[in-house]
Amino acid sequence: MSFKDILKQQQSGMEALATTGVIGLHLVSGPLVGFAIGYGLDYWLDTSPWCKLFFLLLGIAAGFLNVYRDTQHLLKKMAAEDARRKGLSPTSGMPTRQTGTGAGATQGTRETNDRADAEKHDAQP
Repeated sequence: MSFKDILKQQQSGMEALATTGVIGLHLVSGPLVGFAIGYGLDYWLDTSPWCKLFFLLLGIAAGFLNVYRDTQHLLKKMAAEDARRKGLSPTSGMPTRQTGTGAGATQGTRETNDRADAEKHDAQP
């Protein structure tokens, strides 16, 4: 095993750790923000406890939705990585589109698609 392989494996582990941290943060931050908004509205409108309850439930739903989206993105990424390791195409049963010639062109296209998917996921609310 070369030094390059060790660094790549460590980077993969750090990405998984970061993704796990983000999932936990989304699970906690949604209800906290919802409760804070509800608390502020209850104080302003003097409607205690209705806004707190409503926005807390809305925050819980938003937190679970974010966790679901992050998990789906992680599963797709893991499936693509497994397919890449096994030498299969990144999509099951779908032919890959090649824009260049040679083996490097397919790899470059796949990396560009992975980056585009990551940017698309980061841009989602």
